Amino acid sequence: MKEYQTYDAGLEKKRRGFYTTIFRWAIQLALVLTLLFFAVLLVFRWAPLPTSSFIYQQNTLAKNAPKTYEKASYEWVDWGDISPQLAIAVIASEDQRFPTHWGVDTIELKKALNSSGKNGPRGASTITQQVAKNLFLWGGRSYTRKVLEAAMSVGIEIVWPKKRILEVYLNIAQFGDATFGAKEASRQLFDIDAKYLSREQAAMLAAVLPKPAISNVNDPRPALRKRQQWILKQMKQLGGLNYLKQF
Repeated sequence: MKEYQTYDAGLEKKRRGFYTTIFRWAIQLALVLTLLFFAVLLVFRWAPLPTSSFIYQQNTLAKNAPKTYEKASYEWVDWGDISPQLAIAVIASEDQRFPTHWGVDTIELKKALNSSGKNGPRGASTITQQVAKNLFLWGGRSYTRKVLEAAMSVGIEIVWPKKRILEVYLNIAQFGDATFGAKEASRQLFDIDAKYLSREQAAMLAAVLPKPAISNVNDPRPALRKRQQWILKQMKQLGGLNYLKQF
């Protein structure tokens, strides 16, 4: 004789109640994290950044394996003490649509999605996305990080003006194996203050951004020198320092 399972309405009600509770908790957690994110952005809209996620990770590696990793070299420097040549150089190199997009360059995003392979999505991140990644997230390629990066970028664009985004980027970008920010990069790599960077030096620093840990500005390989020359041409085509007057 065939047996039939009886419907337990009480058990089904408990199951639905459990899923509803989990969903509510998830929504509340997301709301709290979002409010915290915007609170941090509001504070650092004016205040100097003491560190970043990437700097913290570098220091953690140095602490756990001091013979293998160096402690991060980082010191904040205000916009007025950074050579404008470096600002135009990183825009020419990394994100020429920086003045017009809202954190995500949809044109480059489509290209990235079309060329993505088994290793995950390729680069094409805007300056704002790189700020979001370096400040709050982690390295590597993953769709999870890219989604978070894009969402955070829109939030950053809402709270910070373009000039502030660029100022933060120039301070937390990685220019060497353990060298972060324009001030330390200028001091360690060229033995000068960041405000005195020449056009050629700024282009060289911008050239190492895709692979800062393995690039040497004092003994550049032909590929790095070629990228520097390309950046110099792009800086000229953008209008040079006059380009920065829009920020």
